[in-house]
Amino acid sequence: MIPAPAEVVPSRSEPFRLTGDTVITASGAAVPVADQLAAALRPATGFPLPVRASGGNAVNLRLNDVVDPWMGDEGYRLEIRPEGVALRANRPAGLFAGFQTLRQLLPPAIEAVTVRHAEWAVPAGVIRDRPRFAYRGAMLDLARHFHPPADVKRYLDELSRLKINYLHLHLADDQGWRIEIDGWPRLTTVGGGPGTGVRGIGGGHLTQADYRDLVRYAAQRHITIVPEIDMPGHVNAAQVAYPELTCDGVAPRPRIDIRVGYSSLCTGKEVTYRFAEDVIRQLAAITPGPYLHLGGDEAMSTPHADYVAFEQRVLPLVAKYGKTASGWEEIAAAPAATNAVIQYWAVTRDKPAVAAAAGAGAKVIMSPANRTYLDMQYDLLTPGGLHWAGTIDLPAAYDWDPATWAHGVPPESVLGVEAPLWSETLRDYREVEFSAFPRMAAIAELGWSPRSAHDWVSFRDRLGRYGQGWVRRDVHFYRSPEVRWS
Repeated sequence: MIPAPAEVVPSRSEPFRLTGDTVITASGAAVPVADQLAAALRPATGFPLPVRASGGNAVNLRLNDVVDPWMGDEGYRLEIRPEGVALRANRPAGLFAGFQTLRQLLPPAIEAVTVRHAEWAVPAGVIRDRPRFAYRGAMLDLARHFHPPADVKRYLDELSRLKINYLHLHLADDQGWRIEIDGWPRLTTVGGGPGTGVRGIGGGHLTQADYRDLVRYAAQRHITIVPEIDMPGHVNAAQVAYPELTCDGVAPRPRIDIRVGYSSLCTGKEVTYRFAEDVIRQLAAITPGPYLHLGGDEAMSTPHADYVAFEQRVLPLVAKYGKTASGWEEIAAAPAATNAVIQYWAVTRDKPAVAAAAGAGAKVIMSPANRTYLDMQYDLLTPGGLHWAGTIDLPAAYDWDPATWAHGVPPESVLGVEAPLWSETLRDYREVEFSAFPRMAAIAELGWSPRSAHDWVSFRDRLGRYGQGWVRRDVHFYRSPEVRWS
């Protein structure tokens, strides 16, 4: 199983046998998860698996009548006995997590749609499980190369199996603007139009209706979308569309290269803050989740005093519209960041400003580039990707602890971990999959499983078997040489 559960107690009893007579029982708020479980199992088994209020030979999903504090919002208890399966949780998110574990306990052939057995055996035992961190994220860059909603949904499907609960979408950068903003139409018609993106081959954008649909799709899989609009740097596409956002009012040339650090909003002009507030207000209105990400990284063309003044004015706008601001580690320079979530991306473990902000109350998401950046090459011979933060093989992605990584940031300040996937070199979804998997599974285990369960040899062996599912689902993953793939 990946991620490894917190507690597993195997039983010597006979397994539970899923047959043509099996029913799935649930009531109330448990029914949607029961429906998802049935929909996942019917294609391979060929069994009807009706969802009912009661019945024998059942997989029973139920929310606890009395909240179990140990489980929290995402924990669950899965008991498998010869006569039935009982899945219990405090909330639907916990039932959904337990459903992902249950599907991994079934034979790998459950991933196929052409295999038919008379019965499917599920080994007996009890699993009690809950996540280590509240935030377990992935990031997908839609700005450098636009990846359409269908591809984002495929990514969400795979992430949900690994109990990832946040998807951070990088929606604007120097090479492209990818989300519709009312009142600023040229952001997408010009900044996200044909010829944008790295090498001019990554054009496209999301309408607000597209974005809402992705939010709904993710929510059905208990994943929360975090939108990011990077500012005050990484804004060349916006300035091509609206030259008034520059200090001299002259539109810069479009950029289709991968350089960084040259663009900056004009922090002394009021139109900058009207623009920022329009973007924040509209994204807050269509984002049910708690976070809006304002970037803030690599603003080398913004003088430091102007950068701090900008963040002091813009970070509080997120709270004005009912959300919590997040941003890359550079925002720690602003006092307002103590009320924000800071995303740590440095390859060094020493960032005094982040440590100081954490000491003042800020929460931190760990994304060190030399451990979590999925666009880094596995080695210098693997195709695609970059290596400015080094190469990251599977052991490097797995062998670190988010809770203790950054010096001066106490474990209680660490909200979780996120694996960013930048798309400078990733033109299509097959390339996204190759860069993400299997390293995303390593980050997922670091985020979910207790520290005591982190064991490279165990993970490597479990991953070898987990890969059978990727094969059957036609996931284009990297066959890491450290793993004996089944």
